[in-house]
Amino acid sequence: MNFNFIRTLAKNHNRNWLGVISLLLGLLVWHLITRYSGIPNFILPAPLSVWTRFLKALSDGSLIYHTGITLSEIVLGLLVGTMFATVVGYGLAKSRSLEKVLSPYLVASQAIPVVAIAPLLVIWLGDGILSKVVICALIVFFPVLVNTIVGVRAVPIALYDLMNSLHASRSQILWKVEVPASLPVFLGGLRIGATLSVIGAIVGELVGAEEGLGFLLQLGDFQYDTPMVFVAVFMLIALALVLYGIVTLLEKRFLRWQEK
Repeated sequence: MNFNFIRTLAKNHNRNWLGVISLLLGLLVWHLITRYSGIPNFILPAPLSVWTRFLKALSDGSLIYHTGITLSEIVLGLLVGTMFATVVGYGLAKSRSLEKVLSPYLVASQAIPVVAIAPLLVIWLGDGILSKVVICALIVFFPVLVNTIVGVRAVPIALYDLMNSLHASRSQILWKVEVPASLPVFLGGLRIGATLSVIGAIVGELVGAEEGLGFLLQLGDFQYDTPMVFVAVFMLIALALVLYGIVTLLEKRFLRWQEK
């Protein structure tokens, strides 16, 4: 009998229970605060009020519709930002001269908060999905770029020497050596980018949008519908957790060789 496997299952089971207990305690504290503190519902709604508002928004279809809009912006922005960052990062990793030329622009792009240039992007690109995707891609770009550069440059020289001794082509070196060796670091950057992509989409929607979870946030704020604000915030958290979980699954799928 494999006792190590059983111990691993027991540990994972205990960790899951700890997460559930922590969540229940948080809800209990939240309920007690709203019940005995005397804080008005429009300032801090009770968990039951938020749950009721969630069911109402779910039943009338508004929550699903606006969540779908935001999710499409996040996914498109994440894909565009990741692809562009990967291509540019690989080029910078292989060329020190190109890095020196582009580094000032890359650093400057990160020195300016996206919130500051988001209104300009909405003016230039319109208040449709394009501006939200671009804002989301800009936020995703830098962490993926940096991790791509670090990952490619971390490939051991001995592996290049081995492939050259076998007369491997440039594409073979790329797919057989550079991609597998840099994948752990790259996926670490993608994990960060996946969570930040949610912020990018919401920033764009808060600047100018008539649909999406950012729109629901503003609508709830203007109407003093605080439970709706909480519902939108929790949906954003859920989206971030799902994206983070997907990247984690990708790591387990593509990095199985590290466990051997």
